[in-house]
Order: sequence, then structure tokens, then C-alpha cells
Amino acid sequence: MDAWVLWLIAAGVLLVFEMMTLTFYVLWLCIGAVVAAVVGWIAPDAYILQVLAGCVVAIVLTIFTKPLSRKIRNSSKGYEDTGTELAGKQGVVVEPIEEGQFGIVKIGGDTWSATSVRSLKKDELVRVLKRSSTIIEVERWEDFT
Repeated sequence: MDAWVLWLIAAGVLLVFEMMTLTFYVLWLCIGAVVAAVVGWIAPDAYILQVLAGCVVAIVLTIFTKPLSRKIRNSSKGYEDTGTELAGKQGVVVEPIEEGQFGIVKIGGDTWSATSVRSLKKDELVRVLKRSSTIIEVERWEDFT
């Protein structure tokens, strides 16, 4: 089997590993393996050149993207989760909530799976107590006021 095929297999394995970890460090190794595969395809007998090309690309990507990733992480703009500021907001029950079961509540333009310590009927106003993951805990609005 040619060396460039082995490099592509290694790149595929690294890509799968990157998708499981989402660290971006393994992605740079994957890209380095792809570069080594290209060099191996062009110069099949230059094994040291393949390794050096892959290593240099992986190191350069790691060094130059670290400040960029730090800048993106620390920027004030970015992805904002719509559920971070839900506590205290008013919503309306879309599907009834039975005690110990889930129902659906609409808050603004978003719908959420919701639980409550009391049964709530459709179209009742509710207040969000807290959010855990994708499920919110609500109470009847009249109980709050």
C-alpha cells in the first residue's frame, strides 16, 4: 500500500477523533496528515519529506490559530443562547403540563419542554423558575403575583 493512502487513513481517523473532542488541536494534525499525503502522492519515496511537511503544517497551524481562537473566545460578540435569561420570564402553555410529565411552553418566539409541580392547562400564563438543559421549570403566573 502506498504511503499517501496511509496518510489519508490517518487523516480520516484524526478527523473522526476531532469530531468527538471538538478541540481543534486534532484538526491541525489531520490537516498535517493530508499535506503529508499530498507530498507522498507527489514524491512517493521521500518519507522524511512527508513527515516533515505534515509536522510543519500542524505546528504552524497550531501556533498561528491559537491567538485567533483566543480572540474569538474572548470577544464580546458571539453565540448567545436564547435560554440563558429565561428565569422570571412570562410564557404561555401550548400543551398541557401534567404533574410529573412534560408539556410545552412558548416564551417569546421559542417553545420549550416544561415541567411544573402543579398541573397546568393550555393557554395558562406561566413564569419560568429555572432552566436545566433543554427543559424549563415553570409555575402558574397567578402564584407568582
